[in-house]
Amino acid sequence: MIGITLVSVIPAACTRERERALTTREAKVPALPPASGPRASVTLEADDGQWTRPSKTYDGIRFSGLDQINTTNVKQLRPAWTFSTSVLRGHEEAPLIVNNTMYLVTPFPNILYALDLTQPGAPVKWQYEPKPESAAQGVACCDVVNRGPAYDNGRIYYNTLDNHVVAVDANTGKEVWKTRVGDINMGETMTMAPLVVKGKVLVGNSGGEMGVRGWLKALDAGSGKVLWTAYTTGPDADVLIGPRFKPFYADHKGKDLGVSTWPGTTWKIGGGSVWGWLTYDPAANLVYYGAANPGPWNPGQRPGDNKWTSTIFARDPDTGEAVWAYQMSPHDLHDYDGVNESLLIDVPWKGTVRHALLHPDRNGYVYLMDRLTGEVLSAEPFVHITTTKGVDLKSGRLQYIEGMDAGIGKVTRDMCPAPPGGKDWQPSSFSPRTGLAYIPHQNLCYDAEGLEANYIAGTPYVGMNVKMKAGPGDPANHRGELTAWDPVNMRPAWKITESFPVWSGTLVTAGDVVFYGTMDGWFKAVDARNGQQLWQFKVSSGIIGQPVAYRGPDGKQYVAVVAGVGGWSGAIVAGGLDARDSTAALGFVAAMADLPQKTTKGGTLYVFSLP
Repeated sequence: MIGITLVSVIPAACTRERERALTTREAKVPALPPASGPRASVTLEADDGQWTRPSKTYDGIRFSGLDQINTTNVKQLRPAWTFSTSVLRGHEEAPLIVNNTMYLVTPFPNILYALDLTQPGAPVKWQYEPKPESAAQGVACCDVVNRGPAYDNGRIYYNTLDNHVVAVDANTGKEVWKTRVGDINMGETMTMAPLVVKGKVLVGNSGGEMGVRGWLKALDAGSGKVLWTAYTTGPDADVLIGPRFKPFYADHKGKDLGVSTWPGTTWKIGGGSVWGWLTYDPAANLVYYGAANPGPWNPGQRPGDNKWTSTIFARDPDTGEAVWAYQMSPHDLHDYDGVNESLLIDVPWKGTVRHALLHPDRNGYVYLMDRLTGEVLSAEPFVHITTTKGVDLKSGRLQYIEGMDAGIGKVTRDMCPAPPGGKDWQPSSFSPRTGLAYIPHQNLCYDAEGLEANYIAGTPYVGMNVKMKAGPGDPANHRGELTAWDPVNMRPAWKITESFPVWSGTLVTAGDVVFYGTMDGWFKAVDARNGQQLWQFKVSSGIIGQPVAYRGPDGKQYVAVVAGVGGWSGAIVAGGLDARDSTAALGFVAAMADLPQKTTKGGTLYVFSLP
């Protein structure tokens, strides 16, 4: 195996909140040179300097073609302006930049702000308040977050926590339509960022811990009318599986597997919500997304594969028909879900170029798949794993390790990764310049005991007593990592370790800079080629948001990110939870007891530029 550069980031001592410090320590293994052999690639269009979709482009790579800020001058970055959202909950959103206006959606109460970038300090042009039902806050599993809006054809589209999809005129802030698509009384909420494809707004629900039934819906972008609904579980007619469905693996073939792989009618409350990322391949006319965990967490109450939870779907956006599906974690034992991002890249593979899908999953493996057929080309670990021993490429099945699961009355320890997975929803980026993907993730394990879960509509349906903890390494300084992943050789190129989970997204630019944030409040820039830290800036709260880059009306490149700790990982701060209750936030508090000493609640947008 080739040498890997491991970069270890040491927290900097600072006398002022905004003091910058370069504190990178490199391991003894020499840095890899820039890749000179075959590398993964994408077809790029000219960058117009805007950021109109959650991931900027349909392929989900979160790459900015702007290069004014580069590895040489990034150390000169300064705050250009800030904006307070006045909401002190988890900020997981990415702002949009369209026609010299920035659009920002807050966590509950889901206020949409339009900020005028042509004016000093970017004052508010207008704000739209959807006034979601307050009761939705009590149903949300893991904070009242929102992962951002999408822009298309003069309108901003986004979801509210109480299950409404709204369309707002981008120029005036006037509501165009508002459609309710779910029911908080059944435990449903909505936190995901929509994707607009061919005049359809694609949205999904949250609530796998509440016994909901997951779905993806397409709404007409003009009217808000629901055009089709694809359920995750149930008979083929509900899952929109028909003659076009051609899964690659044998155990994915058969009639009504979304029913027969569940006991009785438990598929009706079986989870599989759709709250993660969607990507789209215009050439194939396929949209890709992952379905979440089955419910309840206690696997003893749902024998069988529990299809189609923890599954990647490829669907025709026109009709919703499933073209293929692949279940990454059959009979999910550990809440590993499948909602993480799928980056659409082209990869040299055994003498040919495959149109591929790169998916770093919560189960701890990076999947490289043929995105036209659903074949798994490779599945390699990117974190420490004790729960499984690999993926059988012939059958496609994940190989569980016997005994590494929690049953009723049975406490099992040191299961890795923990329920948030090797990584959770926080999105990766990919640079066609380096051929590397930049994966933000965590290093966590857990102990658990199964409990009997009873279903009551709109209440938690989990059945597991969980206590999370740091994975291998220094428990105080290695609960998170940023891994640069080589999709051709399917191995890390370099890693950075962080004290807390790297719960922000990553952004990579044509200046060969990777930006990301930490939960203790540092916004960082590292060299995309070798991981060397180039700059960092201390902000007011931990960062779990998604950085973006854009060209301002003055022609300068800017980088923006929202600071506001929270979400599942930061619930101990945002929710004011007691660190002595190790089971709080579904066990995440046990791994984050020291976070309140490192950061505070917040809700501030930071925008940076060169002098």
